[in-house]
Amino acid sequence: MTEIGRWTDGLEEQAARALPPEIYGYFRRGAGQGLSAAEAATSWDRLRLRPHVLRDVSVCDTSTTVLGTPVGTPDLVAPSTLQRRADPEGEAATARGVARAGSLLAVTSNTAILFSALPASEAPWWVQVYVARDRSLTVEVLERAKSAGARAVVLTVDNPVIGSQGKPGAHVADFVGPEDLYGNITGIPAREAAEHAPDLTPDVIGWLREQTGLPVVVKGVLRGDDAREFAAAGASGLLVSNHGGRQLDGLVPTAWALPEVADAVAGTGTEVYVDGGLRRGTHILAALALGARAVFVGRPVLWALTVAGDAGVARLLGELTGELAEAMRLTGMSSLDRVARDLLWTGPPVVS
Repeated sequence: MTEIGRWTDGLEEQAARALPPEIYGYFRRGAGQGLSAAEAATSWDRLRLRPHVLRDVSVCDTSTTVLGTPVGTPDLVAPSTLQRRADPEGEAATARGVARAGSLLAVTSNTAILFSALPASEAPWWVQVYVARDRSLTVEVLERAKSAGARAVVLTVDNPVIGSQGKPGAHVADFVGPEDLYGNITGIPAREAAEHAPDLTPDVIGWLREQTGLPVVVKGVLRGDDAREFAAAGASGLLVSNHGGRQLDGLVPTAWALPEVADAVAGTGTEVYVDGGLRRGTHILAALALGARAVFVGRPVLWALTVAGDAGVARLLGELTGELAEAMRLTGMSSLDRVARDLLWTGPPVVS
């Protein structure tokens, strides 16, 4: 697949014209001056590949597994709030596109869409949670998600408080109603009860496993020492993420943090994933070389969902997977298990 005529080019601009300004602004914004949000993609752009040549790439296999679930691509869909504002069917539409692409999605607990609407898509999915001050709310969400077929719990840990940086519209509840957020909770909770618990420790990983019997993925890891601690506490997976640059500006890009996290848990069986700024097949290949088993894509999915619904999501994931397959062939990789750190240049950094 060539760079000419990428469907994803210009997709955000199309979505911006279709979305209400406050919703587009919420999807797009970063914390502070937006430095971390802006450099997410450019940090992947600076990495350079060292291809093998004279390798048989007549067959190129992009399939893998994540926590034992087979997927046709390592390009997965990140949890995002307010998807129903992008498409009336919200995550149900996203899930149909994901199923067509042979991928997997994480579904936010802050959704108006019933978890019971997801199984018909046949897409495998994980439920993302924030542990609330009132833990009974979290338990209810977990029970409903497991009953509907969620295969893992994604615990977001990088926002014990909402990092507004003084910006209006920093929290979705500032401009939407509870009916847009709590579709899987009986009754509309008081905002204070639903706020993120600020007193969590690694013990919460075991608590989530006890509540659900499901594997737990910790989202928001940027350090190797944290990674080791969470793996020891029972995490089955770690998602290297800086929350899309939305919480605190000036955080390390995920492309820089990934190698340290992957190295910290190498050999433990803990799977590592990454999100943040992955926009091209070469980005995905570089992430796999740095130690990720799969990647999660966020904002581009929202743009695709806005512009073309489930078909847009399928097309976006298909395009990225096609670009990944081309990059694999051009670097001598016939399957993902052949991708290793030595595929990347480790000399002087590229400055752009």
